Amino acid sequence: MDRLIHATAADGTVRVISAVTTGIVAEATRRHGTSPTVSAALGRMLTGTLLLGSTIKEFDRLTVKIDCSGEVGGITAEATNRGTVRGFVKNPIAEPPPKPNGKFDVSGIVGEGNFVVIREAGSEIGFRPEPYVGSVPIVSGEIAEDFAYYLAKSEQIPSAVLLGVLLQNTEPFVAASGGVLIQMMPGANDHIVTMIEDTVSRSPHVTEMVKEGAGPEDLARVALGVVHFEVLEEKPVSFACTCSLEKASAMIAALGGAEVQSMIEEESGAVMNCGFCNETFSLATSDLENILEENR
Repeated sequence: MDRLIHATAADGTVRVISAVTTGIVAEATRRHGTSPTVSAALGRMLTGTLLLGSTIKEFDRLTVKIDCSGEVGGITAEATNRGTVRGFVKNPIAEPPPKPNGKFDVSGIVGEGNFVVIREAGSEIGFRPEPYVGSVPIVSGEIAEDFAYYLAKSEQIPSAVLLGVLLQNTEPFVAASGGVLIQMMPGANDHIVTMIEDTVSRSPHVTEMVKEGAGPEDLARVALGVVHFEVLEEKPVSFACTCSLEKASAMIAALGGAEVQSMIEEESGAVMNCGFCNETFSLATSDLENILEENR
């Protein structure tokens, strides 16, 4: 089961969030039919958004978007405080040649553009205040570095972000996925910060650890080195979408009676697809007639 932990270190001046997201990424890539390189990019994006999303308040929603010039076209992920995340890419089958070292060219399919974070307070209970939107240029396209750059520049929180997705040639194609977010809060000791930076720079790949059975606590322990930490919270996390047949019906009803009547006469029904999870909802003629009747 995928899990996430919140932890604190150095007398509360260092915040650590780590997660194993193998199941989440496997589900997302299966639903969207992504190529190997896009799977790596989407998996990193989902994991990073989940980690950052765990810092928001209950009923809030966090959306992270990469608007880019690369072949992937763009990546969007959305997370809640409850530990759910969903996401999609514009071009799921983009697949550039690998880098000279054989690794996936994630930065290549991302290219240049903007890294955008949208925080919506109370959106899960229908509250609709003006959202907070922060944006910075994409600095590497490798995604982990872009999360760290955004946090440092837009939210003034020095952070280290480790994200990884390991693929294999047989189903499930996602062998391991996980990530760690370390944030230096006000009052953090410079010596502790230097120690953590050094440890993070020498840490083994997250995915190799997850593949060998490491949990979120193990990822945090390796990233922090000798710095002791205390786990404050642990929770399961999952890929989950908010779409439903009821919402699809409401969207069709909002098109107006003339459009619904046209669907009945010309198409004998309606089909809607959710971009976030690729779920398809079909409405028969009788369903559309009920929508017309309910809105007269």
